[in-house]
Amino acid sequence: MIDTTERRLYYILGDGKALRYAVGVGKEGLEWSGRDTISSKKDWPDWRPPAEMRSREASKGRFLPALVAGGPNNPLGARALYIGNTLYRVHGTNQPWTVGQANSSGCIRMTNDDVIDLYDRVKIGAQIIVRH
Repeated sequence: MIDTTERRLYYILGDGKALRYAVGVGKEGLEWSGRDTISSKKDWPDWRPPAEMRSREASKGRFLPALVAGGPNNPLGARALYIGNTLYRVHGTNQPWTVGQANSSGCIRMTNDDVIDLYDRVKIGAQIIVRH
């Protein structure tokens, strides 16, 4: 469960216990909330910014590439957990200082160490809840 107001992700262990991780969340107007499942997981994922994001950033004078190959310079970081059929995911980052802020385009951002830990725990099909 992710609480975007607290900027925390809780991985429920059972027996009233959970692991708590700090997360970055969507900036105002780009937040995502709801209930879905983890549809896939990727190790060092490629990043393909959606056309809407590329257009939005171009209007600010920042031109994004169509593809950034997975690796340490990729904004998605070390791992990604994809949320249902959406464009959103829980992922690492190559900018760990941004975790804890509301500055993404709707994705949930974690440090690479934390997303690797979570990735190893979460199974495809697991439920995810994101609330404001």
